[in-house]
Amino acid sequence: MKFKLFDIYLYQTLFVLLCSLLSSCEDFVDVEIPEHKIVSETVFNDNTTANSAVVGIYNELFRSYFSGGGRNSTQVLAGLSADNLRTIILDDDLIEYEQNKISIQNSSNLNLWSSAYNIVYMCNAVLDGLQKSEGVSAEMEVQLTGEVRFVRAFVYFYLVNLYGEVPLILTPDYRKNALASRNTIDEIYSLMIDDLENAVAVLGNTYKDGERTRANKFTAMALLARVHLYKGNWDRAETLSNQVILESQTYELLDDMGRVFLANSKEAIWQISPIGSGSSLAHTKEGNLFIILENPNYATPVSLSNNFVESFSKEDARLTSWIHTFSTESNTFYHPFKYKVKYASSGEITEYSMVLRLAEQYLIRCEARTHQGKLLGAIADLDRIRERANLSLISNIAPGIDQKALLDSISAERRRELFTEWGHRWLDLKRTGRISTVLSPIKTSWQDLDALYPIPEGEISKNPNLTQNNGY
Repeated sequence: MKFKLFDIYLYQTLFVLLCSLLSSCEDFVDVEIPEHKIVSETVFNDNTTANSAVVGIYNELFRSYFSGGGRNSTQVLAGLSADNLRTIILDDDLIEYEQNKISIQNSSNLNLWSSAYNIVYMCNAVLDGLQKSEGVSAEMEVQLTGEVRFVRAFVYFYLVNLYGEVPLILTPDYRKNALASRNTIDEIYSLMIDDLENAVAVLGNTYKDGERTRANKFTAMALLARVHLYKGNWDRAETLSNQVILESQTYELLDDMGRVFLANSKEAIWQISPIGSGSSLAHTKEGNLFIILENPNYATPVSLSNNFVESFSKEDARLTSWIHTFSTESNTFYHPFKYKVKYASSGEITEYSMVLRLAEQYLIRCEARTHQGKLLGAIADLDRIRERANLSLISNIAPGIDQKALLDSISAERRRELFTEWGHRWLDLKRTGRISTVLSPIKTSWQDLDALYPIPEGEISKNPNLTQNNGY
């Protein structure tokens, strides 16, 4: 994606304005802000600046702890909480995630929480500004509102699945936000579904400038399919994922697995670009953190667990294409290699961080069909994933597979296909009720209450209406 230097400066300026509109970019609510009218007149006086404010939200997704792919990201922390990643340096915050004994003072947890809510606040500020603006065209307002509501739903999906009941913040009013109490999980899912249905209804079918970094109709539809899968609405999950899969002019399950995570890959439904850093860096944070080329250090604190690597059969193409090794005199470390670029200080950006991709939609449709007893269609979906991975087809080796065995196979394929992508394994274990069964034999101090992360102590101390999760 190519930007003029002026554009980058404009996005950075608008981001600062948005941060001032919120109370703080890192704290829940702490610092007084200027009057909203001043900021809204500056940011929403015409289509160009309003559009740039929304681009600023997308850019913040790359910078944010929550979504950027670095050491405090959902990708890393949820991977450690499950059984896919392990720590390979002494880092108390990360070790607490691996051992599922997260303290309420854990700084990684605070970074995860506060940066996610920062994006929520930015979304609310833009939505409020768009609604009040007289300078933005009606068509542009509808488009930008759909995109921002998609991003807000995306962030809340992770907040509710990582922390359980959380405050449902729908306004940039810091006075109300400072005393917000926790909402029920059903209330949060209701908001997500409403936001995503709006986005599906108003967004177009194409990507702006061919860049898959902004939401379109099918981006929202893909996330809505996942939401309905988590809610157990099997028919809706099947219908929505099916619509995305059928959009074959735009999306394709790539046979060349080395090309899946490239910028604007045809498998990508939504990606985050490193352009959001506002610098010349041309690599993803996932590539920089996961790829191990020297003795493990602060920059490379995790590797794949032996348990996870051993779950692959030798012929699985994902084992050779998406996993590499680094060996010292005493250890061999298996590291993710979905992203091939570790560090690039400048040059062409060849990889974007993958957020939503077509393979997940096949797995969603497969699982939804299985729960409805549509086993032949489910097997066909699972075989599409297995065929690409060079594995024997279920239709050949177990054509009479029953529902329970097929669900077990889906779980195994989701783990191998989606590893290090947005905490899928951790969330899958929780939503399917298997988390204690799977983790208690390998996590020596596992307790059922460990399935939720703690609300950061600093947030509770500032808000008397904010309660803590059980067990903390």
